[in-house]
Parts: sequence; C-alpha cells; structure tokens
Amino acid sequence: MTRSIRTSCTQDCPDACGLMATVEGGRVIRLSGDPAHPITRGFLCFRVGQRYLGRLASPERLNTPLRRENGRFAAMGWDEALDLIAERLRRIRDESGAAAVLHLQGGGSLGMLKNLNTLFFRLFGGATETCGDVCDGAGSFANMEDLGACDANGREDLCRARGVLLWGRNVVSSSPHTAPLLQQARKSGAALWLIDPLPHATRRLVDRFLQPRPGGDAALALGAARAVLDQGLQDRDVARYSENLAEFQALVRSRSVAGWCAEADLEESAAFDLARFMVERAPVTSILGWGLQRRGNGATQVRAITALHALTGNIGREGACAWFTTPRRRPFDLSCIQDLAAAVPRRLLMPLLGQEILAAKAPPIRAVVVDNCNPVATLPDSTGVAQALASREFVVAIDPFLTDTARAAHVVLPCTMMLEEADLVGSYGHHYVSACQPVAERLAGTLSDLEIYQALAARLGFGERLAGTPEEWCERLLARLKEDGIGRADLLERARLDPRAPAVAFAGRRFATPSCKFRFLTEHRAPPPSDPEFPLLLCSVSSRRWQTSQLTAAEEGEEGPLTATVHPDAAAGVPDGGEALLESRGAALRVVVRHDADFRRDTVLAPRARSLQLGRCVNALIRPRLTDHGEGCDYYDEGVRLRRMPQGPQHGRDS
Repeated sequence: MTRSIRTSCTQDCPDACGLMATVEGGRVIRLSGDPAHPITRGFLCFRVGQRYLGRLASPERLNTPLRRENGRFAAMGWDEALDLIAERLRRIRDESGAAAVLHLQGGGSLGMLKNLNTLFFRLFGGATETCGDVCDGAGSFANMEDLGACDANGREDLCRARGVLLWGRNVVSSSPHTAPLLQQARKSGAALWLIDPLPHATRRLVDRFLQPRPGGDAALALGAARAVLDQGLQDRDVARYSENLAEFQALVRSRSVAGWCAEADLEESAAFDLARFMVERAPVTSILGWGLQRRGNGATQVRAITALHALTGNIGREGACAWFTTPRRRPFDLSCIQDLAAAVPRRLLMPLLGQEILAAKAPPIRAVVVDNCNPVATLPDSTGVAQALASREFVVAIDPFLTDTARAAHVVLPCTMMLEEADLVGSYGHHYVSACQPVAERLAGTLSDLEIYQALAARLGFGERLAGTPEEWCERLLARLKEDGIGRADLLERARLDPRAPAVAFAGRRFATPSCKFRFLTEHRAPPPSDPEFPLLLCSVSSRRWQTSQLTAAEEGEEGPLTATVHPDAAAGVPDGGEALLESRGAALRVVVRHDADFRRDTVLAPRARSLQLGRCVNALIRPRLTDHGEGCDYYDEGVRLRRMPQGPQHGRDS
C-alpha cells in the first residue's frame, strides 16, 4: 500500500522545506515538495529531491558502533560502546573536570531536538563548548550592532519591493525557493540586480550584474552612499531614526565616489547607478549572501550595505529590507538549555578549532564528542583539525557515515537520519515553523542522537533529566507556540507562521538597539591587498548538487580531482581540462582546470568541504583566521596560485 506522509527538511538551508514522502512498505520511494507549504510550493532542490533517498539507503551507512584499534575499525555492540563512552567521560571528568571534555556540534541537522545534545553536556557538569561561527558570525554581529536584532521582513514581502539586490547571493544554489518569488516580483515591475564577484546561474534571473573585487562590496555601498549624499538624496527623516549619522557621513566623505569604486574595482558609474536604484526604485530589498561576510572585512561588508539601506529609507517599511537572516529559534522554548548556560566553563573558537584544541590548558582537552558536523572537512586548516583530534585521548563521533572526522575518532556511533526522526524546524530564511515525523523505517542498528544521549545520561546518573520521547520533547519545546494555540499536531498538518514574527521588521523605523535607533557604522575595513606570489583569491561556495560535506566516499571517489574554475588569463598557461596544482602558502591540491571567460582574473572557484582522505579538501588550503567582528570564519581571503603539474606521481594535498 502506497501513502503520502507530510514531514519537513532539517538540512542546513534557509528554505526549511515541507516534504511529502511517498511511502511503500515502510520505505520512502519518492520525495517531493509540500504544495501547501508557503515557501516550498511543491518543489524541492536537487540535493534533497534527487539525492537524499540514495544517501538514506546508501550501503556506506554505518549500522553498528565501531571502535578503532591499531588504526583499524572493528564492530562492537551498543551496550559495550555506551558503557565505554560513559566510563571514559566519567573518569576524565573526575580527574580533570568537565571542561576537559569538548562538545563539538554543528549544523548537520537544524532540528530543534538537536539542542538536547547541548543539554546533556550541561547536565554532565559543563563541558567545553565552541563559540564563533563558521556560518554567519560576522553578519549576525553586524545586524546586532546596527539593528539590535537579527530579523527581516516576511519572505512574501519581497513581492512588494520595486527593486531587489541579490548581494553575494546565488539563490539558485543556496535558496532555490527564493527564485519563484523573484520572478513574481519581476512580473509586478521590480528590477533585479546581482552584485557578486563570481558569475553563476542566478545571473539568468536579473536585469543587471555588477562584479566587484572580492571583499569590495563595502566600498561599493559606501561609494553609493557618497553619491546619495552629494546629490541630497538621503531620506529626509534619517536623522530622526538613527545615531552616528554625522560620523558615518564623515566616513563616506573621506573618499570620493571614484575613490570608493577604485577599491571595489568598478567604474565610478556603478556607484551612481546604485544610488539612483536605491532612491528611484524604493522600496528596495537586498538579500545578502553568507559568503559576503566570510571575509576579513565581513562585518564591515554587511554593515555598509545595511547603512546604505538606512540612509535611503529602505528599511522598516513594506518592500524594504536588508535581509541577512531570521531567528530560527525564536518560536521555541529552549529555556531548559539556556538556564544552564552558566555551567559552561569555557568556549573554544570554532574557526580556529585545531589551534584552540592544542592550546587549551588547565585543563587540556582530553576528550571530544562530535555530533552533527564533519569539522575536518568543513573548517579551515583541515589537516590541522584532523591532527588535533587524533592527538586527543578519547574522541567519539556520532555520524551515519565514516567521514574524515569519524576516521579520527576512537568510537563511532551510527545515528538515524532526517526521514527516520521526529523533530521541529524553524528557518533562518523565512518565518514559518514546521514539524518532522518518521516516514521511513530506521536502519537497523542505529539510534537517534536523543536516544544516544539519553542512554549515556542514564549511565552517568542523570537520566531522568533527559527522559522523554521525541514527541514529548517536541511538546515541551513548543510551549511558546502553544500559548498561541499551535501544537505539534498542528505543525504536522501544515507549516504555520510564527505569530511573533514581524511582517515588517523594525516597522516604523523603531529598532531593537538600546536607543531604538539605527546605528551607522563609523569605521571601514578594506579587503587585504593581493599577494603577488599567490594572486588568486580562493572561493569555495555552496553547490546545488551537494549539501556541505554530505558526499559518501563512493560518490566522491567517482568524481576524480577537484575542478578549479578560472578566467583563461589566470590559468597560468594550463589548458582548459588540463591538470594542475592549486597551491596556497600551506598546502596544495591536484585539480582539473576549467576556463570561464566570465570570471574575474583574481578569483578561482573550487568545491568546498570535500574529503581530506581522498586529497580533495579545499579547506586544507585555507589558514584559520577570524573576521573583523563576530568571531566568524574568514574563508575567502586565502591567496592561491595554479601551477602546472610536475612530472612524477602526485599525492593529493601534499606539497
């Protein structure tokens, strides 16, 4: 018997889609988009719609705990594995304190029940946690400084804009359900621009494409602000709803429009055209990409763009917004976890993780427990991260697959996947809330994260604090929404709009800052100068085909060397389709070079978060650095070069 069951996607994506699973005999045979979901509208991205079921049923999925001995993994039983982990964690805590244990969690699943993993470690006595953010640290800092909160207008408000700027955002890959809204806005008369150093598929949706130098977006925004001021086009009420306006004006006027555009590597006319767009096309919405703020001047970039919006009055009104992120946790009651935040003795910076683990003292990090992430593949200095993990006394990885990170673990625990779990989902790209339910029979031999941590809690003496079925925990986390009459059953029926979410963020130009005013930036940080020896800036952005590091070894092994895309003039004489070494100051990768005459001559594009073991991990080339503010990860300021392949055998990342 075939039936259709509604659930939700918990992948790290702003669209947070509603799913319809076609189930036959306990097996999902097809996934499609929920036609009733206001954002999903019946279609799915390639990553989930076409690839996820293969990943769910992959023969590479782990179905028994593994223990590494003498460099090899051997199967072990669940009770044996859980007893071993509990005993080792208890002993390390008793000898060195709970801070000697590092809990390392990422966004492999954005389901709300994954927050209970953190609750376990806080009940354990306060393990070391991470701080900083490899996803949105600089941009979130910028929003908090300028607006007092990370928030945005409702997604449907995009159709009220007369102008839309896609600023460093490839919606085709990173937010495909925005594309129909852009097309709808265009039919209503809106003009669409794309501002991005990289050419990509989203160009097909827009009327104009500006291609500034990497990290030059802030200079373009400030140049446009100078053009606005010089022509007296600023919003006449801007002084009323802002602070630091005089200092911002002084910053903007410290250079001419031409001077700002020189830093952005654009013609002076680009800033004047952008200024007119912001004024004549009002209301204007900018949709900011995450790569925009993954640079050394990342917070500056977001603040400069948001300042241009405030200066021209394109904020706090219908159709006008500088859209970076929305608070996905807002609808949920996480007080049981947040109330124990004081138990956390210290935090290590995630962007500098390998260094931080090695440098931690009093006590040193003796044990690491990793869930919902593959930091070896996804963090800078992948080799250093792998070495730091391998040097620890005891490492546990909870993962469906034997990833690069799992290979550095002493014990690997196989866990369930998205379609096998109950959960709740908020979004960082819209204001809708939904629920998940198991639609596939779980793989035999796996446990959910919650079951794993509940079993460990029982062995460590605080099992009752974590007790409860997934459905019961969902109801607890829904306490806020229940005040508005929304429970889990309602969310399984259909996605619901968060009643606390604004249709217009900061309506009436009333902001969440202490003064209730918008705060203009007063300082500018330019991108770093180019390195003559390594003249190409390395860009590794999201793919429409794969979600972060979620490639199985077999799938990745079929692809051969990484592809590095460059302008023909920047290919160091390597022909299109030829092999080369892509080198940074710290490492090298074997790549196949692809020519694209639409690329800037100072950039090279390579896929991100691939396997270190297979010599395909581009993050091994990147040195760990922080953004200007927000403890974000500076991924995109690494200088690299292409070099013809030397004669003789090659060994991937070795240089």
